[in-house]
Amino acid sequence: MSVQDHSHHQGQAQEGMSTKSKAIIVLIGFLLIAGALLFTEHRAHVLGLFIWLPLLACPLMHLLMHGGHGHHGGGDQQSTPGRSS
Repeated sequence: MSVQDHSHHQGQAQEGMSTKSKAIIVLIGFLLIAGALLFTEHRAHVLGLFIWLPLLACPLMHLLMHGGHGHHGGGDQQSTPGRSS
């Protein structure tokens, strides 16, 4: 019998997930478990904050979407005929 060359098998043994990708998977798993435990332990506090979301949404939408009105120095000044800049 002859000695077989196993050099082509060495490249296959090193394939797989890198250390960084394994660490990311472990981190995601840890964060999911920690989030679930925090939610179950502090459910009353988290659900109690939901009542404030509509109240907070009003000023946030006003600040973030205020440019859509078209009357606070927007880009419409050039398109209106008869107005001089």
